[in-house]
Amino acid sequence: MNQPRNLRRSRLGSLVLIAAILGGSVAAFAYTAGWLSPQRLTPEKMVEALTPPGGVPPGHRRNHAKGICFTGVFEANGNGVPLSRAGAFAQGRYPVLGRFNLGTPNPDAADATVRVRGIGLLIQADEGHEWRMAMINPPVFPVSTPQAFHGLLLASASKDPNAMKTFAEANPEIAAFAEWAKTAPWTASYAEEPYHSLNSFIFTDGSGGDHAVRWSLLPAAQPVPVAQADLEKRGPDFLEQEIRERVRTAGEQRWTMEVTVADSTDPTADPSKAWPQGRRTVPVGTLVVQRIEPERDGPCRDINFDPTVLPPGIRVSDDPFPAARSSVYRKSYDLRTAEAKDYPRTEVTKP
Repeated sequence: MNQPRNLRRSRLGSLVLIAAILGGSVAAFAYTAGWLSPQRLTPEKMVEALTPPGGVPPGHRRNHAKGICFTGVFEANGNGVPLSRAGAFAQGRYPVLGRFNLGTPNPDAADATVRVRGIGLLIQADEGHEWRMAMINPPVFPVSTPQAFHGLLLASASKDPNAMKTFAEANPEIAAFAEWAKTAPWTASYAEEPYHSLNSFIFTDGSGGDHAVRWSLLPAAQPVPVAQADLEKRGPDFLEQEIRERVRTAGEQRWTMEVTVADSTDPTADPSKAWPQGRRTVPVGTLVVQRIEPERDGPCRDINFDPTVLPPGIRVSDDPFPAARSSVYRKSYDLRTAEAKDYPRTEVTKP
Protein backbone atom coordinates (compact mmCIF):
# COMPACT_ATOMS: atom_id res chain seq x y z
CA MET A 1 0.00 0.00 0.00
CA ASN A 2 1.37 3.41 -0.95
CA GLN A 3 1.82 5.78 1.98
CA PRO A 4 1.12 9.53 1.78
CA ARG A 5 4.24 11.44 0.71
CA ASN A 6 4.32 13.59 3.86
CA LEU A 7 4.16 10.48 6.08
CA ARG A 8 7.03 8.85 4.19
CA ARG A 9 9.04 12.08 4.47
CA SER A 10 8.31 12.26 8.22
CA ARG A 11 9.49 8.72 8.78
CA LEU A 12 12.64 9.23 6.75
CA GLY A 13 13.36 12.42 8.65
CA SER A 14 13.03 10.51 11.90
CA LEU A 15 15.44 7.86 10.65
CA VAL A 16 18.01 10.48 9.71
CA LEU A 17 17.74 12.00 13.17
CA ILE A 18 17.96 8.61 14.84
CA ALA A 19 21.04 7.68 12.85
CA ALA A 20 22.67 10.96 13.77
CA ILE A 21 22.06 10.58 17.50
CA LEU A 22 22.66 6.85 17.52
CA GLY A 23 26.36 7.30 17.02
CA GLY A 24 26.76 3.54 17.27
CA SER A 25 24.38 3.12 20.19
CA VAL A 26 25.63 -0.21 21.32
CA ALA A 27 29.25 0.25 20.41
CA ALA A 28 30.72 -1.48 17.40
CA PHE A 29 30.66 -4.64 15.37
CA ALA A 30 33.38 -6.09 13.24
CA TYR A 31 35.18 -9.10 11.86
CA THR A 32 34.74 -12.33 13.79
CA ALA A 33 36.01 -15.52 12.20
CA GLY A 34 33.25 -17.55 10.64
CA TRP A 35 30.69 -14.90 9.81
CA LEU A 36 32.43 -12.10 7.93
CA SER A 37 35.16 -11.80 5.39
CA PRO A 38 37.93 -9.48 6.65
CA GLN A 39 37.86 -7.84 3.21
CA ARG A 40 34.29 -6.71 3.92
CA LEU A 41 34.37 -5.57 7.53
CA THR A 42 37.16 -5.18 10.07
CA PRO A 43 37.52 -3.56 13.51
CA GLU A 44 39.44 -0.74 11.82
CA LYS A 45 36.57 -0.08 9.42
CA MET A 46 34.05 -0.04 12.23
CA VAL A 47 36.14 2.36 14.29
CA GLU A 48 36.45 4.58 11.23
CA ALA A 49 32.68 4.53 10.75
CA LEU A 50 32.18 5.56 14.38
CA THR A 51 34.61 8.48 14.19
CA PRO A 52 32.80 11.82 14.61
CA PRO A 53 33.28 14.56 11.97
CA GLY A 54 35.67 16.51 14.20
CA GLY A 55 37.94 13.52 14.72
CA VAL A 56 38.57 11.21 17.65
CA PRO A 57 38.98 12.76 21.12
CA PRO A 58 42.30 11.17 22.17
CA GLY A 59 42.21 8.66 25.01
CA HIS A 60 38.44 8.17 24.96
CA ARG A 61 36.29 5.17 24.11
CA ARG A 62 35.39 5.08 20.44
CA ASN A 63 31.73 5.00 21.36
CA HIS A 64 29.72 5.60 24.52
CA ALA A 65 32.55 8.04 25.17
CA LYS A 66 30.69 10.08 27.77
CA GLY A 67 29.94 8.42 31.10
CA ILE A 68 30.43 8.19 34.82
CA CYS A 69 31.56 5.29 37.03
CA PHE A 70 29.84 3.66 39.98
CA THR A 71 30.45 0.90 42.50
CA GLY A 72 27.99 -1.24 44.37
CA VAL A 73 26.76 -4.81 44.80
CA PHE A 74 24.57 -7.37 43.10
CA GLU A 75 22.20 -9.01 45.57
CA ALA A 76 21.32 -12.42 44.16
CA ASN A 77 18.10 -13.90 45.53
CA GLY A 78 18.76 -17.50 44.43
CA ASN A 79 15.96 -17.58 41.83
CA GLY A 80 18.49 -17.83 39.03
CA VAL A 81 20.03 -21.07 40.25
CA PRO A 82 17.53 -23.34 38.42
CA LEU A 83 18.45 -21.53 35.18
CA SER A 84 22.22 -21.29 35.47
CA ARG A 85 25.08 -22.66 37.54
CA ALA A 86 26.86 -19.28 37.33
CA GLY A 87 28.11 -18.33 40.78
CA ALA A 88 26.55 -14.87 40.63
CA PHE A 89 23.08 -16.43 40.93
CA ALA A 90 23.74 -18.21 44.24
CA GLN A 91 22.07 -16.23 47.00
CA GLY A 92 24.48 -13.60 48.28
CA ARG A 93 26.04 -10.18 47.65
CA TYR A 94 28.69 -9.71 44.97
CA PRO A 95 30.86 -6.64 44.24
CA VAL A 96 29.91 -4.60 41.18
CA LEU A 97 31.77 -2.05 39.08
CA GLY A 98 29.83 -0.16 36.46
CA ARG A 99 29.46 2.83 34.22
CA PHE A 100 26.47 4.91 33.15
CA ASN A 101 26.99 6.23 29.64
CA LEU A 102 25.56 7.87 26.53
CA GLY A 103 25.45 6.36 23.04
CA THR A 104 27.79 8.84 21.40
CA PRO A 105 31.47 8.95 20.37
CA ASN A 106 31.62 12.57 21.58
CA PRO A 107 32.63 12.90 25.27
CA ASP A 108 31.51 16.54 25.22
CA ALA A 109 28.02 15.93 23.83
CA ALA A 110 25.16 17.69 25.60
CA ASP A 111 23.12 15.08 27.47
CA ALA A 112 19.79 16.21 26.02
CA THR A 113 21.00 15.55 22.47
CA VAL A 114 21.68 11.83 22.95
CA ARG A 115 18.71 9.47 22.79
CA VAL A 116 20.41 6.23 23.78
CA ARG A 117 21.58 5.75 27.37
CA GLY A 118 23.51 2.73 28.56
CA ILE A 119 25.05 0.89 31.44
CA GLY A 120 28.19 -1.24 31.56
CA LEU A 121 28.39 -3.74 34.39
CA LEU A 122 30.98 -6.09 35.85
CA ILE A 123 29.80 -8.53 38.54
CA GLN A 124 32.60 -10.21 40.48
CA ALA A 125 31.39 -13.61 41.65
CA ASP A 126 33.17 -16.16 43.79
CA GLU A 127 36.38 -17.87 42.62
CA GLY A 128 37.33 -14.82 40.56
CA HIS A 129 34.73 -15.36 37.84
CA GLU A 130 33.53 -12.20 36.14
CA TRP A 131 30.28 -11.46 34.33
CA ARG A 132 30.50 -8.40 32.11
CA MET A 133 27.67 -6.86 30.16
CA ALA A 134 26.75 -3.77 28.16
CA MET A 135 23.08 -2.77 28.05
CA ILE A 136 21.03 0.11 26.63
CA ASN A 137 17.61 1.63 27.25
CA PRO A 138 15.79 0.92 23.95
CA PRO A 139 13.82 -2.37 23.96
CA VAL A 140 15.10 -3.38 20.50
CA PHE A 141 18.24 -2.81 18.46
CA PRO A 142 17.89 -0.81 15.21
CA VAL A 143 19.03 -3.55 12.84
CA SER A 144 19.27 -7.32 12.66
CA THR A 145 22.89 -7.94 11.66
CA PRO A 146 26.33 -6.45 12.29
CA GLN A 147 26.67 -5.78 8.57
CA ALA A 148 23.47 -3.75 8.64
CA PHE A 149 24.70 -1.73 11.60
CA HIS A 150 27.83 -0.80 9.69
CA GLY A 151 25.60 0.17 6.78
CA LEU A 152 23.50 2.35 9.08
CA LEU A 153 26.54 4.29 10.21
CA LEU A 154 27.69 4.81 6.63
CA ALA A 155 24.22 5.88 5.49
CA SER A 156 23.83 8.35 8.34
CA ALA A 157 27.18 9.96 7.49
CA SER A 158 26.59 9.98 3.73
CA LYS A 159 26.14 13.22 1.77
CA ASP A 160 23.67 11.44 -0.47
CA PRO A 161 20.21 12.78 0.51
CA ASN A 162 18.66 9.42 -0.38
CA ALA A 163 21.10 7.30 1.62
CA MET A 164 18.86 6.82 4.66
CA LYS A 165 15.79 6.17 2.50
CA THR A 166 17.66 3.47 0.62
CA PHE A 167 18.96 1.98 3.84
CA ALA A 168 15.51 1.93 5.48
CA GLU A 169 13.96 0.23 2.48
CA ALA A 170 16.62 -2.48 2.62
CA ASN A 171 16.38 -2.83 6.42
CA PRO A 172 12.71 -2.39 7.39
CA GLU A 173 13.33 -3.75 10.89
CA ILE A 174 14.64 -0.29 11.83
CA ALA A 175 11.03 0.88 12.11
CA ALA A 176 10.61 -0.56 15.64
CA PHE A 177 13.63 1.31 16.95
CA ALA A 178 12.52 4.45 15.13
CA GLU A 179 9.14 4.29 16.84
CA TRP A 180 10.78 3.94 20.26
CA ALA A 181 13.16 6.84 19.62
CA LYS A 182 10.29 9.05 18.49
CA THR A 183 7.69 8.21 21.15
CA ALA A 184 9.39 6.91 24.31
CA PRO A 185 9.55 9.49 27.13
CA TRP A 186 12.83 11.15 28.08
CA THR A 187 13.82 11.16 31.74
CA ALA A 188 16.20 13.36 33.70
CA SER A 189 18.10 10.56 35.42
CA TYR A 190 20.13 7.45 34.70
CA ALA A 191 18.37 6.01 37.77
CA GLU A 192 14.96 6.11 36.06
CA GLU A 193 15.97 4.15 32.97
CA PRO A 194 15.51 0.44 32.23
CA TYR A 195 18.47 -1.23 30.55
CA HIS A 196 18.21 -4.25 28.24
CA SER A 197 20.73 -6.85 27.12
CA LEU A 198 18.94 -7.16 23.72
CA ASN A 199 21.35 -9.94 22.77
CA SER A 200 20.50 -13.54 23.57
CA PHE A 201 22.68 -15.77 25.72
CA ILE A 202 22.56 -19.39 26.87
CA PHE A 203 22.25 -20.24 30.55
CA THR A 204 23.29 -23.78 31.52
CA ASP A 205 21.83 -25.21 34.71
CA GLY A 206 23.37 -27.67 37.14
CA SER A 207 21.96 -30.64 35.23
CA GLY A 208 23.39 -29.49 31.90
CA GLY A 209 20.14 -28.11 30.55
CA ASP A 210 20.33 -25.05 28.33
CA HIS A 211 18.01 -22.03 28.41
CA ALA A 212 18.06 -19.21 25.84
CA VAL A 213 17.59 -15.92 27.67
CA ARG A 214 17.75 -12.15 27.57
CA TRP A 215 17.77 -9.93 30.64
CA SER A 216 16.85 -6.43 31.73
CA LEU A 217 17.54 -4.09 34.63
CA LEU A 218 14.26 -2.50 35.76
CA PRO A 219 14.56 0.64 37.92
CA ALA A 220 13.05 0.94 41.37
CA ALA A 221 12.90 4.70 40.84
CA GLN A 222 9.69 5.86 39.21
CA PRO A 223 10.41 7.28 35.74
CA VAL A 224 9.30 10.90 35.40
CA PRO A 225 8.84 12.03 31.78
CA VAL A 226 10.53 15.33 30.93
CA ALA A 227 10.29 17.16 27.62
CA GLN A 228 13.56 17.21 25.69
CA ALA A 229 13.37 21.00 25.46
CA ASP A 230 13.23 21.22 29.25
CA LEU A 231 16.21 18.89 29.58
CA GLU A 232 18.23 21.19 27.33
CA LYS A 233 17.81 23.94 29.91
CA ARG A 234 19.49 21.85 32.60
CA GLY A 235 22.96 22.14 31.11
CA PRO A 236 25.15 19.80 29.06
CA ASP A 237 26.08 17.45 31.93
CA PHE A 238 22.86 17.22 33.93
CA LEU A 239 22.80 13.40 33.98
CA GLU A 240 26.15 13.13 35.78
CA GLN A 241 25.22 15.91 38.17
CA GLU A 242 21.81 14.41 38.90
CA ILE A 243 23.02 10.86 39.63
CA ARG A 244 25.76 12.18 41.92
CA GLU A 245 23.27 14.27 43.86
CA ARG A 246 20.60 11.55 43.92
CA VAL A 247 22.96 8.97 45.43
CA ARG A 248 24.41 11.52 47.85
CA THR A 249 21.05 12.65 49.20
CA ALA A 250 18.68 9.73 48.60
CA GLY A 251 21.15 6.89 49.04
CA GLU A 252 21.46 3.63 47.14
CA GLN A 253 19.73 3.23 43.79
CA ARG A 254 18.29 -0.14 42.77
CA TRP A 255 17.33 -2.10 39.67
CA THR A 256 15.74 -5.55 39.56
CA MET A 257 17.50 -7.93 37.18
CA GLU A 258 14.79 -9.79 35.31
CA VAL A 259 15.68 -12.74 33.08
CA THR A 260 13.33 -13.58 30.20
CA VAL A 261 13.37 -17.22 29.06
CA ALA A 262 12.81 -17.80 25.34
CA ASP A 263 10.25 -20.09 23.81
CA SER A 264 11.57 -22.54 21.23
CA THR A 265 10.07 -20.36 18.47
CA ASP A 266 11.70 -17.10 19.59
CA PRO A 267 14.54 -15.65 17.47
CA THR A 268 17.84 -15.67 19.35
CA ALA A 269 20.11 -14.29 16.63
CA ASP A 270 18.23 -11.06 15.92
CA PRO A 271 18.20 -8.30 18.59
CA SER A 272 15.93 -6.11 16.45
CA LYS A 273 13.03 -8.44 17.24
CA ALA A 274 11.43 -8.34 20.68
CA TRP A 275 10.16 -11.60 22.12
CA PRO A 276 6.39 -11.81 22.61
CA GLN A 277 4.79 -10.61 25.81
CA GLY A 278 3.97 -13.39 28.23
CA ARG A 279 7.30 -15.21 28.11
CA ARG A 280 8.49 -16.57 31.43
CA THR A 281 10.39 -13.96 33.46
CA VAL A 282 12.47 -14.59 36.56
CA PRO A 283 13.67 -11.84 38.94
CA VAL A 284 17.13 -13.11 39.84
CA GLY A 285 18.48 -10.27 41.98
CA THR A 286 19.00 -6.57 42.51
CA LEU A 287 21.70 -4.22 41.28
CA VAL A 288 22.50 -1.73 44.05
CA VAL A 289 24.44 1.39 43.07
CA GLN A 290 26.10 2.63 46.26
CA ARG A 291 28.68 5.18 45.17
CA ILE A 292 29.22 7.39 42.12
CA GLU A 293 32.84 7.66 41.02
CA PRO A 294 34.48 10.09 38.56
CA GLU A 295 34.97 9.03 34.96
CA ARG A 296 38.46 10.48 34.75
CA ASP A 297 40.82 8.37 36.85
CA GLY A 298 37.80 6.47 38.17
CA PRO A 299 37.68 2.68 38.68
CA CYS A 300 35.84 2.01 35.41
CA ARG A 301 38.16 4.16 33.29
CA ASP A 302 40.14 1.21 31.86
CA ILE A 303 37.48 -1.50 32.03
CA ASN A 304 36.17 -3.06 28.83
CA PHE A 305 32.55 -4.07 29.36
CA ASP A 306 33.00 -6.92 26.91
CA PRO A 307 29.78 -8.99 26.79
CA THR A 308 31.69 -12.16 25.95
CA VAL A 309 33.45 -12.16 29.34
CA LEU A 310 31.14 -14.68 30.99
CA PRO A 311 31.33 -17.03 33.98
CA PRO A 312 30.81 -20.80 33.77
CA GLY A 313 27.10 -21.39 33.31
CA ILE A 314 26.63 -18.58 30.75
CA ARG A 315 27.74 -18.58 27.12
CA VAL A 316 26.98 -16.72 23.91
CA SER A 317 24.15 -17.94 21.67
CA ASP A 318 23.90 -17.89 17.88
CA ASP A 319 23.52 -14.10 18.13
CA PRO A 320 26.59 -12.73 16.26
CA PHE A 321 26.60 -9.33 17.94
CA PRO A 322 28.41 -10.07 21.25
CA ALA A 323 31.46 -11.59 19.53
CA ALA A 324 31.45 -8.80 16.97
CA ARG A 325 31.26 -6.13 19.66
CA SER A 326 34.07 -7.83 21.56
CA SER A 327 36.50 -7.51 18.66
CA VAL A 328 35.93 -3.77 18.33
CA TYR A 329 35.95 -3.22 22.09
CA ARG A 330 39.46 -4.64 22.04
CA LYS A 331 40.47 -2.39 19.16
CA SER A 332 39.00 0.65 20.92
CA TYR A 333 40.81 -0.27 24.13
CA ASP A 334 44.16 -0.59 22.36
CA LEU A 335 43.72 2.78 20.69
CA ARG A 336 42.67 4.73 23.75
CA THR A 337 45.34 3.23 26.00
CA ALA A 338 47.96 4.17 23.41
CA GLU A 339 46.65 7.73 23.67
CA ALA A 340 46.77 7.84 27.47
CA LYS A 341 49.21 10.75 27.50
CA ASP A 342 46.62 12.88 25.68
CA TYR A 343 43.74 11.99 27.98
CA PRO A 344 42.71 14.74 30.44
CA ARG A 345 43.56 13.13 33.77
CA THR A 346 42.23 15.78 36.11
CA GLU A 347 38.53 15.66 36.90
CA VAL A 348 36.77 18.87 35.97
CA THR A 349 34.48 20.17 38.72
CA LYS A 350 31.20 21.26 37.19
CA PRO A 351 28.77 23.65 38.85
